[in-house]
Amino acid sequence: MAEVPPDIPTDVPTAARVYDVMLNGKDNFAVDRQVAEASLKIMPELRDIALHNRAMLHRVVRYLAAEEGITQFLDLGSGLPTVRNTHEVAQEIDPAARVVYVDIDPIVLAHGRAILADNPNTTVVTADIREPGALLQRPEVRRLLDFSKPVCVMLCGILHHLADDEGPGEIVKTLRESVPSGSYFFITNFTRLGDAPESVELEKQLLEQLGTGRVRTPAELAAFFDGLEILPPGLVPLPLWRPDEPVVDASTIDVRFMTGGVGRKP
Repeated sequence: MAEVPPDIPTDVPTAARVYDVMLNGKDNFAVDRQVAEASLKIMPELRDIALHNRAMLHRVVRYLAAEEGITQFLDLGSGLPTVRNTHEVAQEIDPAARVVYVDIDPIVLAHGRAILADNPNTTVVTADIREPGALLQRPEVRRLLDFSKPVCVMLCGILHHLADDEGPGEIVKTLRESVPSGSYFFITNFTRLGDAPESVELEKQLLEQLGTGRVRTPAELAAFFDGLEILPPGLVPLPLWRPDEPVVDASTIDVRFMTGGVGRKP
């Protein structure tokens, strides 16, 4: 793992590093692995769910860059840079594509600086998405992104770490009002399954270990897309969003536990 700054506590888990564990990454601490292992005991499919989330990210970024000509990506709650990041997918299509990664975990900045040092079109910002107005005014963000042109705002697996009283809907609204017509929003969220008690237990585990966690209904997820034109096939389990290969069984928990979609600002 990248050198850890001395002011970063290694005994407090973070969502970014727990996600890194799920993706078989190496940029995490023992406390993060403990949270991941406890969560996997409740829902063993979580590792596959994390991989589905990552795979959908690849498909969405590839589609928007290749088919819609989007050259700017704001990846909020990005987590640790790992294999096949947003910038790698986008810049394969257009080397001039610009990507800003944002995460509250300062170790993301430390690691990102190390791997992005030679990439002038990509940067990492340490900021809190609960303060979207301040985030959008950060000089690092403004340096790379031109908000007079369409942007893809990515909230991939981050809103379920915000409680309802933290105003996730207002955050999305502020972001929507801050980008021009033709911009896109890519959102995924843990989904409450009425026939799977594991979803309730997992929410409890996330709250106890990370202090954050909110499994939402499909209707609650749909509310985040208010004011947007949702692209086909709509808000669906992640593997069903324009899959590269047919999904053999769409009834399993690993397929159904996260729902997502892409919306366009008219």
